[in-house]
Amino acid sequence: MSVFSATASWPQEEHRLFYDAASRMLDDEMVPNIESWNDQGVVDRSFWTKTGEAGILGAALPEEFGGAGGPVSFDAVTAYLQGRKGESSWGFSIQSIVNHYIAGYGTPSQKERWLPKLASGEFVGAIAMTEPGTGSDLQNVKTVAERVGNDYVLNGSKIFITNGQTADLIIVVAKTDKTKGAKGVSLMVLETDGAEGFTRGRNLKKLGCKANDTSELFFEDVRVPPENLLGGEEGQGFYQLMKQLPWERLIIACLALGVIDFAIDETVKYVQDRKAFGQRIMDFQNTRFKLAECKTKAEVLRSFVNDCIARMDEGTLDAATASMAKYWSTQVQNEIANECLQLHGGYGYMMEYPIARIYADSRVQMIYGGTNEIMKELIARSIDI
Repeated sequence: MSVFSATASWPQEEHRLFYDAASRMLDDEMVPNIESWNDQGVVDRSFWTKTGEAGILGAALPEEFGGAGGPVSFDAVTAYLQGRKGESSWGFSIQSIVNHYIAGYGTPSQKERWLPKLASGEFVGAIAMTEPGTGSDLQNVKTVAERVGNDYVLNGSKIFITNGQTADLIIVVAKTDKTKGAKGVSLMVLETDGAEGFTRGRNLKKLGCKANDTSELFFEDVRVPPENLLGGEEGQGFYQLMKQLPWERLIIACLALGVIDFAIDETVKYVQDRKAFGQRIMDFQNTRFKLAECKTKAEVLRSFVNDCIARMDEGTLDAATASMAKYWSTQVQNEIANECLQLHGGYGYMMEYPIARIYADSRVQMIYGGTNEIMKELIARSIDI
């Protein structure tokens, strides 16, 4: 199985070559380490630099900033492959989102400073949106960046931040004007090395995605130079967030599709080998029908995701359609993970079988990137016009 469908319009020969090379690299450097990363609660830092050296992290970044100059669909391939290998914890999706914020809105000097380090893996990126009391309500964040003298002074806290323990560069959603609502939101870029007043909380213990370092972050009178205001103009943060959210939601769908393909393949192998009542589990009609349902859902989703990737490359993917992709892909992912675990019987509940980890890892997909309830609200708004 592959993210490419027979009718997909966007893949070129370069995508297929990249797919093959990235797949081999992940087989060599990621797959053997999945269990150890889960045990230690973080992906090895060396893996980031290896994927940077392999051209994976910067595949969709301009060549003048250390990238390969490809369209965003190259990152879609990587996200799919990550899931296809049975791994959901590596924070590549967040790295990609950070890359595209800076490439899309950064000043020339900001791009020159940060993109080469992100492309190489020298910098791990994070984006600090969520706060304990706001959830998906980004207009009402409490973190503030107040101009004091020549600097901004950052105060506040964030929670559930992917790559939080390892990030070298964090895009922080903050209010630069508390009186203006959404128009008072700005994105401040914090380089964490030597940032006085910045502290990382604990590496949060989660139901799944245990190899991802998900953290609380605290900012107490952190001084940020004005040249670290993304784009160089206050009040643009909410606009920047809204323009990038379609990609954030689509990349979640790409990962979901990869996980689905992995789960189906693992289950087919299991039911072909396992026997009960004198026959293979695969030979029971219920097994065959359940797998037929899973496969059909996967192929329908594949066509939709491929269409969204094509629109993303063209610059025509709208927020409502991206919300549909995020909502539906993660819903289907959880349905299929549940069915595939059930077909494993008691062994599906044992963590040494990948399907158990897939089941646990899948649940958060319906929460982060905007909950599926928020996705439905956004979709409904596009209908009620």
